[in-house]
Amino acid sequence: MKESLMDVICCPLDKADLDLDIDERDDEEILTGTLTCTECGEIYPIEDGIPNLLPPDMREEAMA
Repeated sequence: MKESLMDVICCPLDKADLDLDIDERDDEEILTGTLTCTECGEIYPIEDGIPNLLPPDMREEAMA
């Protein structure tokens, strides 16, 4: 994902801002890391450059 996306994405649960924590980057692309809601504290993973912004219960169902 590109860091410029931070201007338009928000927590799907409460629409609050997200804090970005980058684990791996390739030039301008963020490959792995996490997005953390500033309001509710929910953590959303970034894997292979794709932020997973599904609510927690839907994330667990998708992995099963």
